Amino acid sequence: MSVTTAKSANLSAIARRRRPDRRGAGQKWGNPFTYFVALVLIGVCIAPVLFIVLGGFRTNSQFTTDPSGLPSPWSFSNYTDVLATQTFWGQFANSIVVGLASTVGIVVLGLMVSFVIARYDFRFKGAMYSLFAAGLMFPLVIAITPLYIMIKNLGLIDNLLGIIIPQIAFGLPTTVIILVPFLKAIPKELEEAASIDGTSRLGFFFRMVIPLSTPGVVTVSILGFLGSWNNYLLPLYVLNSQANYTLPLGVQALSASQYSQDTARILAFTSLAMLPALIFFSIFEKKIVGGLTGAVKG
Repeated sequence: MSVTTAKSANLSAIARRRRPDRRGAGQKWGNPFTYFVALVLIGVCIAPVLFIVLGGFRTNSQFTTDPSGLPSPWSFSNYTDVLATQTFWGQFANSIVVGLASTVGIVVLGLMVSFVIARYDFRFKGAMYSLFAAGLMFPLVIAITPLYIMIKNLGLIDNLLGIIIPQIAFGLPTTVIILVPFLKAIPKELEEAASIDGTSRLGFFFRMVIPLSTPGVVTVSILGFLGSWNNYLLPLYVLNSQANYTLPLGVQALSASQYSQDTARILAFTSLAMLPALIFFSIFEKKIVGGLTGAVKG
């Protein structure tokens, strides 16, 4: 019995020696040049952000002596001074109101339109979808002049609604393009079973469609909020009084005010203005990628 056990142990040892080590065999690192280009691009994207954030911890004299150096010593007064002003918090509140209202409008209207296009058969259905797809080719910059005239005729100049409504309109094409594949992927058998159980189309929409399309809804919500938060051109045309400014417009106003020579304070204000968007994107980055991947697969 012991001889048999010893033989089997020897055979196992020999087989282990002959078996190739596959732990690193299937791992291919690819072309080093590709990684070098990727690192360069990452550095190009991160370097301006780091310069702005670290610049807020410096003094103006440090910028004069060494414009690209690190803070020495570190000064927190710029950030505390900005956070102590009512102007910053007022513009922060305006950005929150505009961002949330635009996001809710984009998601609600986009989800209803996408549901009709994805689940109903009617004439000119393809033309309607193509119309929303064509909307991706017309950015806000192209339509800013006629849009300004329209907002002025509606009496929405210097009003947050003059920003919210156009942002909802320009956010719908992306929302529809992302959500329609999600809603098409819901099996028709599920809708038929719900109909047999007595569920109306509206009930099916609220009870089944919305929960099943949650990844897409989360994706368009994040994209809509970030786009609204970072929007600068439309508030520049529509808003006149500083009481209604959003944070991107507040950065520009601070640069043209009595603090125009206070570089450190402007960088601190800019850092705090972009910080919520960076945190928001960092937290939900995987959900954005997952939602877009699901839209492509659908």
